[in-house]
Amino acid sequence: MRSRYSARAAAAMVSRYRAEGVSEDVALRVYTTRLLGGDPGLVLHGGGNTSVKTAMPDLLGETADVLCVKGSGWDMADIEPSGLPAVRLEPLRRLAALDRLGDGEMVDFQRVNLLDPRAPNPSVETLLHAFLPHKFVDHTHADAVLVLTDQPDGEAICREVYGGTMGLVPYVMPGFALARACAAAHAEDPSIEGLILLKHGVFTFGETAEEAYERMIATADRAEAHVARRRASVPAARLPATAPEMPAAAVAPILRGLASGAGRLVLDFRAGEAVRDFVDRAGLAESTRGPVTPDHAIRTKPKPLILAPPRPGALEDFAREAEATVAAFVRDYEAYFARNNARQAEPRRALDPYPRVILVPGLGLFGLGASSRAAAIAADLAETTARVVAGAESIGRFESISEADIFDIEYWSLEQAKLGRAAEQPLARRIVAVTGGASGIGRATAAAFAREGAELAILDRDRPAAEAAAAALGARAFACDVTDPGSVTAAFDAVAESFGGLDILVSNAGAAWQGRIGEVDEAVIRESFELNFYGHQRAAQAAVRIFRAQGLGGVLLFNTSKQAVNPGPDFGPYGLAKAATLFLMRQYALDHGAEGIRANAVNADRIRSGLMTEATIEERARARGVSTGDYMAGNLLGREVTADDAARAFVDLALAEKTTGAVLTVDGGNIAAALR
Repeated sequence: MRSRYSARAAAAMVSRYRAEGVSEDVALRVYTTRLLGGDPGLVLHGGGNTSVKTAMPDLLGETADVLCVKGSGWDMADIEPSGLPAVRLEPLRRLAALDRLGDGEMVDFQRVNLLDPRAPNPSVETLLHAFLPHKFVDHTHADAVLVLTDQPDGEAICREVYGGTMGLVPYVMPGFALARACAAAHAEDPSIEGLILLKHGVFTFGETAEEAYERMIATADRAEAHVARRRASVPAARLPATAPEMPAAAVAPILRGLASGAGRLVLDFRAGEAVRDFVDRAGLAESTRGPVTPDHAIRTKPKPLILAPPRPGALEDFAREAEATVAAFVRDYEAYFARNNARQAEPRRALDPYPRVILVPGLGLFGLGASSRAAAIAADLAETTARVVAGAESIGRFESISEADIFDIEYWSLEQAKLGRAAEQPLARRIVAVTGGASGIGRATAAAFAREGAELAILDRDRPAAEAAAAALGARAFACDVTDPGSVTAAFDAVAESFGGLDILVSNAGAAWQGRIGEVDEAVIRESFELNFYGHQRAAQAAVRIFRAQGLGGVLLFNTSKQAVNPGPDFGPYGLAKAATLFLMRQYALDHGAEGIRANAVNADRIRSGLMTEATIEERARARGVSTGDYMAGNLLGREVTADDAARAFVDLALAEKTTGAVLTVDGGNIAAALR
């Protein structure tokens, strides 16, 4: 591991924040915190923490000695000065004289001593930072150090590697007791440069931000060098190869359905070389009995679910075996909870018993979570676990903390607070795909679903436009030409692999063809049907395939048109295909309703979009003998209907859980287009 500290970059950050009224101490603390947080070998997803002891004016303008420490909910990689709440230092230090301090008392005391009462809660390890005398203190979960400590003889290994430069602290659950233990270890030898917390992580400190940072890098680098020298030359035994592999797109919806018993989850698939080396090793279960560092447990559970390698061409067998394995995992977790909850003075409420990491030999690993972000975090932590365990077993044997310690951290209220308690939005955990989603009604609909909390896939034959729309909406883009069966299959497979499945399809892609029906060339009608009917059928079939694999039901939403029930002059090539699509929707409602799959349609009229261009509007107005303004507002309300109006209708139908086979008209009122 190499230092990325730059005196020039540090000075630039000091200059930048000085203009915002931030002190040099805090600016330098932000700079090196970001350096640490930007290295996944040191810190991941809210893990670790840093602090600086400095002076600041309080509300009365009086100077106060404070500890600026990472606040709860902040990530070291992109922390800002506001993410380092200032806590009065002297009251914190006086707590060291206590024999015990409850977690709730500790949090309350820290909040009472905040300079800014609106600031986030200080880190759960605030007291550890306060009890150490150094100005700058850094804490990470460096992979290389965990490789050394996560061993039966980890303490002896660390003494060999670090000699007397680092203090060693046996595993103690974070909080007041750990802060006391670390302070005692430092008092025993004030010359140490840091503390190795066995099976947890590492602290380094110094009088400058650079010194504390460089000590952290040196500590990790020495661990890496030791592993490189001692690494076994014989690779871990691997399971027999399972080529050709079963695609993740086929496996993911099955796993998503099985793991969503307590609420739908989103999946994140990983299959890099290091992941495959790990999941394909023999004795995988023995290598995954516990997290590599305690706070992983709140996002990954104590251990992953391990499936049997899928056999090519045996998807149904895989599904049956996976169902049994998930059921066994749930029973094991419930038993784990019961035996550990029995020893609690205050009983805990059980979390859901479903896995957050699934390892599939021959394929890769899946992270699971209530959102794409949560799933990615679980997958990132699983990859970290793979690296650390592989490293540990290359020099010895991986050993985690005890089951009791895992339970205590998983159900520790201060750790659970990191996950947040915000109420979920109406379409949270739902994966939505919108065809033709890069523009017009499609983009407006994608935006509407994003506002409701959905996980969003934007499909469009114009890949750059889809990517631009996705970037604006926090979505993912997929190239998809619904007139090409191969493109549709590839796109929906990519969605399934990317998110783990699909819940809602908005089949929107379309275009308008005109012509008097008795004169129009047959090729025009065929071209319209290829996009405006068969395109919907291909997308719906691909979606249903995923819905059925999940076993969670699903929603099909079709963009039809008022043309389906009220044809306009010279618009037959378009209207005929749309009429067929309306009845296609009803056929899906009829054939798949028993599987929990709902199908509904939106009949919109006269909406400016890529389909209804200015040229098309002029032609339609001319065909009806009216002005363009009168044409666009030619409804009972006398008001133009917009893409946002249609988008809202799609969302409403998605939320209408007992509605199927319905057509929702969005046209400002047109009695001639009313369904009979």
